[in-house]
Amino acid sequence: MIMAEQKDKQHHEKSDRRDAGKSSFEKSFDAQSGQRDDIRLIVRISGIDLDGRKPIERSLTRIKGIGIRMAKNIAIAFEKSSGISPMRGTGTLSEEESKKLEEVVQNPIKYGIPVWSLNRRNDYYTGENTHLVMSDLDLRLRSDLQRMTETKSYKGLRHAWGLPVRGQRTKSTHRGKGGIVGVLKKDQAKQGGAAPAGAKPAAGAAPKKEEKKK
Repeated sequence: MIMAEQKDKQHHEKSDRRDAGKSSFEKSFDAQSGQRDDIRLIVRISGIDLDGRKPIERSLTRIKGIGIRMAKNIAIAFEKSSGISPMRGTGTLSEEESKKLEEVVQNPIKYGIPVWSLNRRNDYYTGENTHLVMSDLDLRLRSDLQRMTETKSYKGLRHAWGLPVRGQRTKSTHRGKGGIVGVLKKDQAKQGGAAPAGAKPAAGAAPKKEEKKK
């Protein structure tokens, strides 16, 4: 009996030390996740698998187009509409709750998420404020680059040349990018190419001997 009591006491002391090292966020997450035993390890939202062991606002950052700030806004909007805490594990959500979360991701303005946090404001083609994720974001980015290249704007030309767009210096960085400005004669000779017409021989080179006429 005494040995069993000592083992229980040691076990409780270890768990207390383990809990003492956790933050309030982790303690709240453990309390929320411990309410259910059927935790799914993978939850599919917007065509991508999320980690069911992470809280909602952390797992959403895996979706392309959703950063830390937007994930927190979506988690807060989801809490207002469904009453589910952002600290709750993503794997504890039911199928209906997962669909509700995906709807908030697809239509953020409908659930009161501010416009300034969206990644597509005043769209060029529609003029609407939307938030694009995954393949929609890739397609719209590709169409924007194609439009800028066709109109030959500054950004479009810089993208086409493979050079930095936002005013970075190119004197000491971005070397080797973009098109070739000129070809040196030495490099051309190494490649075995013929010298251009009218080119003078290099300094110190022996003059060519003229062939004797028969």
